[in-house]
Amino acid sequence: MGKSLDKWQFGDFQTPKKLAVDVLNVLKDNHQLIPDCIIEPSCGEGVFLEAAIREYANARILGVEINPDYSAKALEWIKHSENIEVKCSDFFEMDWSKVLNDYSGKILFTGNPPWVTASELAVLNSRNVPKKNNFQKKKGIEAITGSSNFDISEWMLREYVNWIENREGYIGILCKTSVARKVFRHVAATGSKDYECHIYSIDAQKQFSASVDACFFVMLPSSRGSSCFVYDTLDAKKSKNCIGVRYGELVNDTVAFDKWHNLRGQDSCFVWRSGVKHDCSKVMELSHSNDGLQNGLGEQVDIESSYVYPLLKSSDVANGRIYRARKSVVVTQSYVGEPTSQIAVRAPKTWYYLNSYKERLDNRASSIYKGKPKFSVFGIGEYSFSDWKIAISGMYKKLEFQLISPILGQPVMVDDTVYFLPLASQKQAEFVYDLLCSKPASEFLSSLIFWDEKRPITTRVLRQLNIRALAKVNGVIDYYDSLLYEADTKSSQLTLAIG
Repeated sequence: MGKSLDKWQFGDFQTPKKLAVDVLNVLKDNHQLIPDCIIEPSCGEGVFLEAAIREYANARILGVEINPDYSAKALEWIKHSENIEVKCSDFFEMDWSKVLNDYSGKILFTGNPPWVTASELAVLNSRNVPKKNNFQKKKGIEAITGSSNFDISEWMLREYVNWIENREGYIGILCKTSVARKVFRHVAATGSKDYECHIYSIDAQKQFSASVDACFFVMLPSSRGSSCFVYDTLDAKKSKNCIGVRYGELVNDTVAFDKWHNLRGQDSCFVWRSGVKHDCSKVMELSHSNDGLQNGLGEQVDIESSYVYPLLKSSDVANGRIYRARKSVVVTQSYVGEPTSQIAVRAPKTWYYLNSYKERLDNRASSIYKGKPKFSVFGIGEYSFSDWKIAISGMYKKLEFQLISPILGQPVMVDDTVYFLPLASQKQAEFVYDLLCSKPASEFLSSLIFWDEKRPITTRVLRQLNIRALAKVNGVIDYYDSLLYEADTKSSQLTLAIG
């Protein structure tokens, strides 16, 4: 291994000296933690080791670092300290059971593990990754869409947890906030031991020039069940909320969730859907100009209106731009898997247009298009063509629903970062919209949402709210039932007429 190793191969951000001292002071001042030994399994240049020597002079200390340049720097300034050792070794290749057998008493695992994901390191051909074993137990479709990827620090933190399961151990780690939550959920849901956890937010942009939500994550043994308290800053003495696990799911605010837990449960009459997915915006999305329609390549488009619908993007929904569509979208199917060859007969100009960009459409990266009819789209079904919808953007950090009506006599499509409820009538849509804007709905949903996530609002969150239970809490259950009866009656009459 050469001396010019790129730090990105290891996914590291070296910790500022003051931050290392500050977080160790949090352990001493807030949690009265005085360890007998301290281990930093990814010690970098030794900043945490230096701080540990100063704050815990009597502790036995071990630092491990894969990068020989960093470990050499750490060794330089600690070579005169008798109670500290630095090993240049690969975390993922070490025999940790043997190492840990040499340490006794109260043990603290601390430091700043790599902040990158396994896939990011794979792109760099880094060997600084664990062996693949699907430790998150993700299923096939999740692997296809990328959600099976994981942070290296999460894998390492889970190892730390395993190490302290049968001994008096503590964890105090700098990491992404999302990683801290995942590890807490893991120990709360599956661990044989209870922990009191604390998430102290830090300014990662200021400390590391990194645009990510980060924290100092503390784990201590608990005799009162597992809980996780969240603080706005390292200096905060009082938590702003408590994260917990309810019904196997992680919730952001246990107090608010427990207050409205009776609202939990899927309502089979109202199912949240995601918008249309096509993965080729330059071809499938069309802008409106004085000369007509124009695609994302700047070319004029002359096609039939049969397969063209108004489109609201996530930014349109989030900012209330819902009465006029800036764009339209070509929707080639009315349900997933529907044959598309019929377009050639019904709309020959549209078929010619799609074939003109066949290479682009055939080369869409996602494997969901493999084996499907030409020019397929996803997130499409009868629900997509509902005239009335209640929609919300999954990408924006605000809980704000929009009531969407037809534009120029056509049902409106939304993109796949928008979630919506299809409604049977304007009356039903207005009623459900008012329910979703009520205080009980807002407090319940807010208790589930982690706003620092890339996509904080998802169908998984929205589907936990039972609309009928919400109507009951708001005192309008009779009107809810009458609206559903009216919708069912009209649907039955329509079915008989068609038959």
